[in-house]
Amino acid sequence: MKNQGRELIPLILLFIVFNNIFLFGKSWLAKYSLDHLVLIIANSLFFVVSILVYRLQKNAVKNANPHVFVRTVMGGTFIKMIVFIAAVCVYAFAFKSIFNKMTVIAAMVLYLIYLVVEIKMATKLNKKKNA
Repeated sequence: MKNQGRELIPLILLFIVFNNIFLFGKSWLAKYSLDHLVLIIANSLFFVVSILVYRLQKNAVKNANPHVFVRTVMGGTFIKMIVFIAAVCVYAFAFKSIFNKMTVIAAMVLYLIYLVVEIKMATKLNKKKNA
């Protein structure tokens, strides 16, 4: 029980670091034609989805069937991808006049960073001998 929140530290640090970059680096991001508000929203969205997926994985690792955990990891990756695609579609259709491709590419890089951290957390979570 003591280490309950410690496993989420990598996600929390990632969220804080990128939000600070996006908040305090507005002029630097503008130099590269990046919209800092869209990146803050993308970072928040990835953070929330990553926490939800991690909770699903934590419940799946308790299951006696090892395939449940593998399906949950793959499903979590799929969920994040679908959420990202839906967010890009909403952004593209709702803000046609100010749509910024470079910001979407930066958000894709952010998605990949969250994906790497999530996979590392999942491998630490699954410490079964036969896994």
